Amino acid sequence: MSGEGVTASKSRTRAAATTGLKVERVWTTEGVHPYDEVTWERRDVVMTNWRDGSINFEQRGVEFPDSWSVNAANIVTTKYFRGAVGTPEREWSLKQLIDRVVRTYRAAGEQHGYFATGADAEIFEHELTWMLLHQVFSFNSPVWFNVGTASPQQVSACFILAVDDSMDSILDWYKEEGLIFKGGSGSGVNLSRIRSSRELLSSGGTASGPVSFMRGADASAGTIKSGGATRRAAKMVILDVDHPDIEEFVVTKAREEHKIRALRDAGFDMDLGGSDIVSVQYQNANNSVRVSDEFMRAVQDGGTFDLRGRLDGAVIESVDAKGLFRTISQAAWECADPGLQYDDTINDWHTCPETGRITASNPCSEYLHLDNSSCNLASLNLMKFLRADGGFEVAKFVRSVEFVITAMDISICFADFPTEKIGETTRAYRQLGIGYANLGALLMATGHPYDSESGRSVAAAITSLMTGTAYRRSAELAGVVGAYDGYARNAEPHKRVMRKHAAANDEIKPTGTVATEIVREATKQWTQGNKIGDKSGWRNAQASVLAPTGTIGLMMDCDTTGVEPDLALVKFKKLVGGGSMQIVNQTVPRALRSLGYPEEQVEAIVEHIADHGHVVDAPGLKPEHYPVFDCAMGERSIAPMGHVRMMAAVQPFISGAISKTVNMPEAATVADVEQIYFEGWKLGLKALAIYRDNCKVGQPLSASKREPAKAAPPAAPEKTVEKVVEYRPVRKRLPKKRPSETVSFSVGGAEGYLTASSYPDDGLGEVFLKMSKQGSTLAGVMDAFSVAISIGLQYGVPLETYVSKFTNMRFEPAGMTDDPDIRMAASVMDYIFRRLALDFLPQERRAELGIFTAKERAAQLRAEAEAESAVDLAAMAASAPVETRSEPAVERQVEAAAPERPAPQVGSSTELLEAVLGKAQDAPLCFTCGTKMRPAGSCYVCEGCGSTSGCS
Repeated sequence: MSGEGVTASKSRTRAAATTGLKVERVWTTEGVHPYDEVTWERRDVVMTNWRDGSINFEQRGVEFPDSWSVNAANIVTTKYFRGAVGTPEREWSLKQLIDRVVRTYRAAGEQHGYFATGADAEIFEHELTWMLLHQVFSFNSPVWFNVGTASPQQVSACFILAVDDSMDSILDWYKEEGLIFKGGSGSGVNLSRIRSSRELLSSGGTASGPVSFMRGADASAGTIKSGGATRRAAKMVILDVDHPDIEEFVVTKAREEHKIRALRDAGFDMDLGGSDIVSVQYQNANNSVRVSDEFMRAVQDGGTFDLRGRLDGAVIESVDAKGLFRTISQAAWECADPGLQYDDTINDWHTCPETGRITASNPCSEYLHLDNSSCNLASLNLMKFLRADGGFEVAKFVRSVEFVITAMDISICFADFPTEKIGETTRAYRQLGIGYANLGALLMATGHPYDSESGRSVAAAITSLMTGTAYRRSAELAGVVGAYDGYARNAEPHKRVMRKHAAANDEIKPTGTVATEIVREATKQWTQGNKIGDKSGWRNAQASVLAPTGTIGLMMDCDTTGVEPDLALVKFKKLVGGGSMQIVNQTVPRALRSLGYPEEQVEAIVEHIADHGHVVDAPGLKPEHYPVFDCAMGERSIAPMGHVRMMAAVQPFISGAISKTVNMPEAATVADVEQIYFEGWKLGLKALAIYRDNCKVGQPLSASKREPAKAAPPAAPEKTVEKVVEYRPVRKRLPKKRPSETVSFSVGGAEGYLTASSYPDDGLGEVFLKMSKQGSTLAGVMDAFSVAISIGLQYGVPLETYVSKFTNMRFEPAGMTDDPDIRMAASVMDYIFRRLALDFLPQERRAELGIFTAKERAAQLRAEAEAESAVDLAAMAASAPVETRSEPAVERQVEAAAPERPAPQVGSSTELLEAVLGKAQDAPLCFTCGTKMRPAGSCYVCEGCGSTSGCS
């Protein structure tokens, strides 16, 4: 579809603006319902705890399209289907869920005059249904939780509260925050209006200060979390940099981290979710400092900065700006808090300054607007707009943004809110947050390194097109149903911000034909939207944010969340019928083909990645293409400034901000944190947070204390001594009488005997090897080797450790054996430890080591043959149109065969990455199912059940 076609369709929409929107089909076919275009299948959803195998959810016979992955279906079933499990009222089909939401949107749109005719409303319903059915976009979680149910129809995920300097206001804050947490959403608040602990009360006493009141709010959040909310409480606490209590605020969580370490070393359970962690304060909130340009310039120039009282604005103290900035960076280095929010930049892009300043954000810092307001989110799946030839479906993207932003605005018409103050502000300013997911996958698939000018060019272009289209549609909606109530008093500043966005779009320097085409269309959208807005105003004070897209990203089967790069090249995948497997991300072969590699090389490179987890030294891969495959973690991880530069590239085209944490290596210094925070300000970001690897005690899945990487010590005047707790293994001896078995073997003509003794409660504990005559050198070496292995086993060395070290060891004698399960051996050691693995290790552990019985190999070959047959069928259908090809059906057939292959015992992509890297990653365990979570923006998401640690 040409650019002229897009413009023509928009002209037709504007022509009907006075009587309602005329809606045209984009994804659907007239006379065919979207449900009739897909193949449906029944599945059983049984969710088990990865740690102990217990069942924590079960619903059988649920209905989903066959193209939906097991993960996506499981998450929708467990999270979004309404009704008590096991009752007839419980939803059991994706059709029911989509109909419940979409029909509510359509009815509200018709009621409030959004559509020109009933036929237009029907097309709107079908288009939304098609897009949700095919995972083109998703609303945020509260929509799926609440819309169309008997519950209050809360549609917003992000809330901002306000606290004044009075006890009534502070107690209201506790109550309002609790109501928001109860509904599974998060909120943020700026405490800077509360007078400092260095100011007087009217009674003559000294004020407590905001930090003291944070304790009560933190305890409330922890209580509601432990009381069984849908997820842990998510909150943001902010303090302005000129507040007299700023230093106390900055170090609160760092001091608590010192306490955690001391308690841990004393033997208390201080891991995340541990029984003793609840005694530590301030752990339920993200903390951020709101810094001004004045402060940052004082840091730059080495000057002083004034801290001012809250009552009269009088200077209470002048501090060294660099010293305070170092304290902030030091605390962030120690415990990842506080982050920074750049106040003047935020308010320079504020569309409604006549109503009030922007003082706070939601917990993940992507929503920044008026106090006592909320924002509902929706995110597009960018990979759905990638053409087979590497191009981008610009026209379909534009039309999809139109549909989504219209639906989001309609939702405010019927939405309920936790407090009346929030409801009034949201209805008056109608803040929306359209965004996207899968940017990292899109860049990799098209051969663009995430940390490159070309990658940033594509990202900036897409973001500009999305927001430009959203505001253009918002201006058209203003012509149909009116501008937002607060527009009249904010008309000029709103227009000024729109011009700033358009000017930033003009500064994009596209690299390549794809980015050039997108920027060209984005320029049209901004020009046309501002022209309409000058006449009609805008329906929404805010249009876009970049959210974490945690749960909904999994619902859409996205490889990457929000603006993030890929987590790693190898990921964990659940299979139809149960089981799991690790696969190389499907974007990798697509990227290799886009870079011009032939199929033979693609297969070899993918095999290398599957074995090693990275592309370094992959056969035939050019070193200049390595950066295309750089990820957030792993062998070639993206440098911290690479993340910052990507954020800076897209920030001018976002109404709000970006939920993202800049990951830093453990060896990073306090000076490195200072540089990141300073560069964020210079590059025009609105908010920025860092996380230094291993800076927190809560290290799930770590059996012992890890040796930290060498890093510059924190800048502290006193020398600290950390207590070291040494753990020694204990030998578990075998009883006098123990079960054993002896196997005779022959390797390359050399004969011998292997005797293996077990503990009565199972588990290998002793090995004896006999080869050659008694008294010979070889017999003596074998005896000594047997004793060494046996003692190691009794001290707790896992058998799989020995197996991984000694299998594939090559020396004579080698060759044919007389064992039907091990036909060839590279050496006697290779044979012995393969035999021990077959006799004493479970199948899934052996599968990771590549050791199978003859029967298992035969089953594996049958599965591969069936998979090849399925692929051949797909190749025969290659002449069919792309949109009707049933590629997911091929994947399903492969998956159906694949469960016969044992899979590694991991529960998430993060755990798989740990297995590849051989070290633990800083991510919490899911509070619902115990799976290791993975990063999603500044939050974490569980791939097992979809729970998130913050915004959805």
